[in-house]
Amino acid sequence: MSEDLVNFEVDGIPLKAEKGSMLIRATDAAGIHIPRFCYHDKLSVAANCRMCLVEVERAPKPMPACATPVAEGMKVYTRSPKALAAQKSTMEFLLINHPLDCPVCDQGGECELQDVSMGFGEDISRYSEPKRAVKDQDIGPLIATEMTRCIHCTRCVRFGEEIAGMRELGATGRGENMEIGTFVAKTVASELSGNVIDLCPVGALTAKPSRFTYRAWELVQHATVAPHDCVGSNLYLHTYNGQAMRVVPRRNDGVNETWISDRDRFSYTGLSADDRLTQPMIRQKGEWVVTDWETALTRVVEGLRAQPAEACGALLSPQASLEELYLAQQWLRGLGIHHLDHRLRQSDFSDQGRAPLFPYLGGSLESLEQVSACLLVGSNIRKDQPMAAHRLRKAALDGAAIMAINVRDFPFHFPVEPQVVVDPQGMVMTLAAVAAAALEKAGGSTPRGFADLLKAAQVTDEARAMAERLAGEGDARILLGIQAQHHPQFSLLRALGGVIADLTGATLGYLSEGGNASGAWLAGAVPHRGPGGAALETAGQPAGDWLSGAPKGCVLLNVEPDLDCADPAQAMQAMENADFVVALTPFAGESLRKVAHVLLPVSTFAETAGTYVNAEGRWQSVKGAATPPGEARPAWKVLRVLGNMCDLAGFEYLSSEQVRDEVKARLAEAGVSDFDTRVHHDGSKLPVPPKAAGLQRVSSVGLYAIDSLVRRSRPLQATPDAGDGDAARINAAQARSLDLSEAAEVVVRQGKLTARMPLVIDESIPEGCAWLPAGVSVTSGLGPSHGPVEFHKV
Repeated sequence: MSEDLVNFEVDGIPLKAEKGSMLIRATDAAGIHIPRFCYHDKLSVAANCRMCLVEVERAPKPMPACATPVAEGMKVYTRSPKALAAQKSTMEFLLINHPLDCPVCDQGGECELQDVSMGFGEDISRYSEPKRAVKDQDIGPLIATEMTRCIHCTRCVRFGEEIAGMRELGATGRGENMEIGTFVAKTVASELSGNVIDLCPVGALTAKPSRFTYRAWELVQHATVAPHDCVGSNLYLHTYNGQAMRVVPRRNDGVNETWISDRDRFSYTGLSADDRLTQPMIRQKGEWVVTDWETALTRVVEGLRAQPAEACGALLSPQASLEELYLAQQWLRGLGIHHLDHRLRQSDFSDQGRAPLFPYLGGSLESLEQVSACLLVGSNIRKDQPMAAHRLRKAALDGAAIMAINVRDFPFHFPVEPQVVVDPQGMVMTLAAVAAAALEKAGGSTPRGFADLLKAAQVTDEARAMAERLAGEGDARILLGIQAQHHPQFSLLRALGGVIADLTGATLGYLSEGGNASGAWLAGAVPHRGPGGAALETAGQPAGDWLSGAPKGCVLLNVEPDLDCADPAQAMQAMENADFVVALTPFAGESLRKVAHVLLPVSTFAETAGTYVNAEGRWQSVKGAATPPGEARPAWKVLRVLGNMCDLAGFEYLSSEQVRDEVKARLAEAGVSDFDTRVHHDGSKLPVPPKAAGLQRVSSVGLYAIDSLVRRSRPLQATPDAGDGDAARINAAQARSLDLSEAAEVVVRQGKLTARMPLVIDESIPEGCAWLPAGVSVTSGLGPSHGPVEFHKV
């Protein structure tokens, strides 16, 4: 290792650094500051701002520290007269065309240009000619532009190409006519686009939703965690007088590095939605009446006790905190209610007894960068978990073999080869073919119970290539995504994934839905296991099973049944027929007002303390940041009071930390020390899924339809990703066979249910399939997310 290090001096201080590394990295590590604009430690070196010029002994002129590799015996001076003169001259040059409009700039007070000009600028400009002005571009609902301020550092350009995987911004023109823009006028559509706001060292790119609403020094910073996907990105939520004003990334190289997705950045705008619930409400004679907390909670206790416990159940959000989920299951089971679940969009529970302790990724998020091969099964990782996709993209660019089996040709931002796009039954058979190919390569006997399924699979060259790459040297992964977990034969996909992992030496992992699905499993928010995976004396039924019965009472924890369930029509019908429904919810949407009898206003993630467990098993506890509106209260406190009012023991918690520590103690009692995703099949015969006839529905929940908060973010709902989520999609050949090639709209029929939708011809959809989005109002009146459908002309 010592031969890889070189010795050099900076301002007389002896330093060591890796041979070939850039000088600015070494000085940053040593705490020696060198001014810069274009340099960023996560981006490639551009060396075009020249602000980091330093004096290097025996060099004829100042050298840019960001592009000068360290060398043995090098002597560098960052504050010498020569270095300072170069830095001040660069600063003067950069300010020639800058508008100097700091008093009206959102970047004021946290602007890198301001900070550096204070140290290296002059109080009088020698430039007296007219300044250039650049026309601003409209690049979408998330980013505001003031391009006259741009200093051409190209951070935004490099970010798009190197991190987001989409070069949406670029430079046109030369000299003083150079401009940064989209070239062809269009919206910036990347799911990571908001990061250019943080990267911009001046005020050229700012957040459009919060524009002109604050000054940086007025904001209070709170550390928190994003609850929208299983990554758990670290955030800072900035508040003004208790109101959320903006979200920025909080650096954590083990989770999200220094980036966040647009969903995590702008979902806070939904906090002030028009239907925000601020007071407890009860329904009397068909009318909603505002009431006090005591009256509302008494009505909840009386309403649930009036129903037979075996006919009651609960739908719990996978976005809820660990504390909320733990207290919910403890209260419900204390009342004898065992039908509780957070797996709202899952439909196949036949193998839930063989499920792991929680949907573990199979390793750390960082380890995704080092995989040698990865098979994505039913996963649109780029949209479902953008920061996990960023990690996987690094591996792909480094030569890893990324493969996929999906029901749609998703637009990944990294090379995927091979990718098999098939109907739902084809997903199972393709994965079975990979298992058969892996068995063929490994030799040995067929695992018990798999013989018929593997025999029915047709082993293709693509299947053999997948098996061979998974069995190669290095760390290989098989990741079951959200679409796989929603699949009607999820149990088969899990069993096959486990067999392939055993045969190839790969690791099976899960990319789960929601920000706290892992925490939900650990807290016991499933019907067949208690906290820590403990066995239960009395197990309940999964959500889909008890909803298909005749429930008498129901508890909803931050759930909108018409948008969050696998079969929204069934869920709404069950709620409408129930004798008593209580919703603990931040929002009182039309669907909840239609079915609920009591509405209890609870805080969102931004307004309450809680713990979130991500897919790698990382526990992240946060404090409340914003002030809940009106009489809204943290859900864990509401559940604690309900437990006390029901005279249940063990509800004397004074803080959310006490609840969290109790869950940890339950895990210790259960002997949980490590995570295992191996599938221990019991040898029962696995069926060959029948080939479906007719047009089959396939779907997933859109990037901006995943939960109630995101659905209410107006800026996110104005993006192309949200706008594309209201249409039915079939390929051109399918459209011709149905005589729909010229149709702009269709009537979709699913059983007795219908919906009228725009029709888009989309070649990413396989033959025999129709893509109908889930989690949106246009399909909320339809049935299951998979199954036969019909398209008819309007």
